[in-house]
This record gives sequence, structure tokens and C-alpha cells, in this order.
Amino acid sequence: MQGDGSSAEHARRRLFVGAGVMTTVEANGVRLGVERFGDAAAPLVLLVGGTTMLSWPDALCEALARGGRHVVRYDLRDSGASTTVDPGAPGYTIRDLAADATALARELDDRPAHLAGIGVGGMVAQVAALENPDAFSALTLAGTRPVAPGPVDDDLPDHDAATMHRLFSRPMPDWSDRDAVAGFAAAGAEILGDDPAAARARAERIWNRTPGTHPAVQMANQFGLVFSKLDCKPRWRERLPELGVPVLVVHGGKDPFFPVGNGEALAREIPGARLLVLERAGTAIPDVAAEDVAAAMLELGGPARPLGAATG
Repeated sequence: MQGDGSSAEHARRRLFVGAGVMTTVEANGVRLGVERFGDAAAPLVLLVGGTTMLSWPDALCEALARGGRHVVRYDLRDSGASTTVDPGAPGYTIRDLAADATALARELDDRPAHLAGIGVGGMVAQVAALENPDAFSALTLAGTRPVAPGPVDDDLPDHDAATMHRLFSRPMPDWSDRDAVAGFAAAGAEILGDDPAAARARAERIWNRTPGTHPAVQMANQFGLVFSKLDCKPRWRERLPELGVPVLVVHGGKDPFFPVGNGEALAREIPGARLLVLERAGTAIPDVAAEDVAAAMLELGGPARPLGAATG
């Protein structure tokens, strides 16, 4: 739904003011699980999960909200509280996920949104911004790359082979056992250079929010493996110079999954893009970096309100 920008429309949105308000929203014919932070009349920052919304840390969402933004993070299809059908055989494409992002942004606000994607969500965000440039005012791409899952371009660094062997040669946990899944996630985070305690807590929250304990669904939520099964064609890397909005690229300097050269390529190929390398980070945005990332995102999106009005 696109409003006319009227005061009545913004007053209606103020019903959703709050921090960590969870709900679902119908957009593009699917149900998407969302969580809202800040004043819903403020400019929208829409965070695409990679694949669940919890890929975006609470500390970052809260910092953006303090900066005068309406922050909404959401689960992609077949994850979290969003429509779950068959994560083992998804009947949609990356373009459908990009259309979800656009429809959700327009449902939440009549103004162009700052769109941000992390990991595989960053791929969705790139396609969404290219396909619907009028829907977005800024773009943040965190820990992602300019090509789809699968074989990487020759000039881009691929997953670190030794790290991937350690990560995927481990015995799988009992996906219906919350503690086993959390322990598996913590051990994986240590391999990837992330905070094991934070990964354990995040895995527990993902487990709690997953619809049911079916092992295949739990595994899909924890691993985001649905992306490896998606139709991600046609390529979009060659279209990156078309992006005409301000772009921030955030990347962990020690990321072994998508090594930092992928972020450098994005920043190089998108006109005017700014690259923020978190030198000591792996695949996740650590809480200690949340304020710096939020500040860069807020600068990218411009002032929250005319005349620098105070925010709550």
C-alpha cells in the first residue's frame, strides 16, 4: 500500500511505535515475519535477513532507531516467522525475494526506504535496488558478494577452503534438540571467527521462532541452505554501475565465507560506494561494531528529520 504522505497516514503508522515489536505483514502475496524498532513515522530502514532477521544484531537495530529511523528487520521466505512451504525445494526465485523486499518497503512507508541486506540477503537487496530503483533511497550491503551462490567469478575470492572443510565436515546435530543446535552454532561461529556466545544465543532465538521442530525446517532456518537451491539468474553484477543511490558496503576483514575481496569488488563497481571494513570481524557484525556501522548507515541516509529534530 502506498499512501499520499499525509499526516493522517503518518499518524496511522505511529500505532506501531516501539522497540522490538514483532508481527507479520502481508506483502507480494506472502506473509513476512517482521520486527520493528523506533518511531514508525521516521524514515524507514528495511533490513533483509540472511536468511532470518536475527542476522541483524539487536545492538545495530537499536542504534539506528536512536538515530531517528524506523527500523524493520524481516525473515525471508522459508525462515523464521515468514511463509514456510518447502525449504528443500523452493518454488520461487531471487527475483521473487527482491519483489518481496520492494512490496514490504512500500507497505510500511510511502517514501523510498533505505534497504540493507546481509549475507545472502545482500544479494536480494542488490537485485531489489536494480529492479525497483524508485523504491529505495539508499543501500547497505553487508558481508555479501556481487554474484549468486555457487561457482564464483574468477576475479573474486571464494570461500576459504580449509575453513569450509572444518565447518561442513562436522557431524550434524539433532535438529529437533535446541541445546544441540545451539552448541553446533557456537562451534561453527568459532570456526568462522565470530563470537560463539552470541552465535549460541542467536541460534536459540532462531530455534524458538522456527515454526515447529521438523528437522528439515530447523536446519533450513539455521543454515539458510534454501539459497543454494534458488534460481538466481540472470546475473546482476554487470548492472551494478546502474545503481544511482548512495551505497555503503560493510565487510568483515577476517570473513572466511565471503572474503573481504568480495566487498571490495562491490565498492569498486558501484559508483560512489563507500567501503567500511570491520578489520577484526568475521562473517557477523559484532555488537562492538554496531555503533560504527549505524553511524555510517545514518550518514548515508541523510538527516532523519528536517532541522535536526530531536529523536527519542
